[in-house]
Amino acid sequence: MDADAPLPPDPSEPLPDRIRHRFPIFERQIYINSCSQGALSDAVRAAYDAYLDDWDTHGAPWEYWVGRTEAARSAFAGLLGAEPDEIAVTTSVSAGLSAFASGLRFGADRPKVVLSDFEFPAVGQIWHAQEARGAEVVHVADDGAATIPLEHFDAAIDERTKIVSVTQVCYRNGSRIDVDGVVKLAHERGALVVLDAYQAVGALPIDVRALDVDVLVGGALKYLLGSAGLGFLYCRADLVETIAPTATGWFADESIFDMDIHDYSPSPTARRFQSGTPPVPSLYAGVAGVELMRAIGVADTHRHVQALNTALIEGVTELGGRVVTPLEESRRGPLVAIAAADEHALVAALAADGIVTSSRDGNLRVSAHCYNSADDIEAVVSALARHRRLLRT
Repeated sequence: MDADAPLPPDPSEPLPDRIRHRFPIFERQIYINSCSQGALSDAVRAAYDAYLDDWDTHGAPWEYWVGRTEAARSAFAGLLGAEPDEIAVTTSVSAGLSAFASGLRFGADRPKVVLSDFEFPAVGQIWHAQEARGAEVVHVADDGAATIPLEHFDAAIDERTKIVSVTQVCYRNGSRIDVDGVVKLAHERGALVVLDAYQAVGALPIDVRALDVDVLVGGALKYLLGSAGLGFLYCRADLVETIAPTATGWFADESIFDMDIHDYSPSPTARRFQSGTPPVPSLYAGVAGVELMRAIGVADTHRHVQALNTALIEGVTELGGRVVTPLEESRRGPLVAIAAADEHALVAALAADGIVTSSRDGNLRVSAHCYNSADDIEAVVSALARHRRLLRT
């Protein structure tokens, strides 16, 4: 088929029927591992071809490639309900969050950084790196049942807290943090909230105004259907110019092509949290992935995946397996974690059956997306029945 063909015009056609044909991997195997990386679409493959064609045709069209950065900025902004000037286009969550953290000052009055024990390693490592600059890092533990009660945050956040850093969906177990409750607690006590939405964006509708977070980070690799090497950081407009990053680079400057080496003049927009040369190939792929995901519909995807996950949870329960992810729909993201007796052996056994999954923290991770079907879920449950000895009850 034509890689640039539009989605079928009938919006009443259900997921995944209207888009599954755009992901060739399903011709060979069942891919249900979007929490690690989204499946490759024809649109993203075509975007890489376009990058190579532009490089071949124009040589080094840097001003054009800066334009691709702006296209990515606008795409991320539209996805989040933000303004483009509130978006930094980064190479990863680590790059954006490190730049933001480098601009904070940890005084004696507010030295605390509160983060949950559900964070991705890079997030925890970045905040602990600030201890050398005066930060006091406090962790909020779970309740032993893959959830973190709001009361635990209430006990940790106080008037000495500068930053509360939480993930929207835990990468290990698929649990959702009570973001609304955490934001309310933090703001009541004068703290800023940083939200890691990497395991949610593209699979859950996100509106930064409704969430009322101060900073939000994510990337294109997973549910946004892009590729590695492209992330973003949203920073609330009135907060941007109060943060002066010391981790910086050429593309964070107010006037990129002035090529000035005599001072530090960060952009007045969130671009100040960018760094050096942008990840040009990933920009092409990322914009294509975001545009495809918005055409498919994030809200439709969320409803579709919740239904698939309910069927998966019921199937695993009937097998006598144990689902680690909270069962309540409002407390879980797109990823379902299943307790494994040997997580690596179980992933390998499913792979031998033509089913791509992943694992973390002793759990099998099954993460459906817009392109997965009820038949995929049935195949996963049937495979788990064959390998029941590898499940942990």
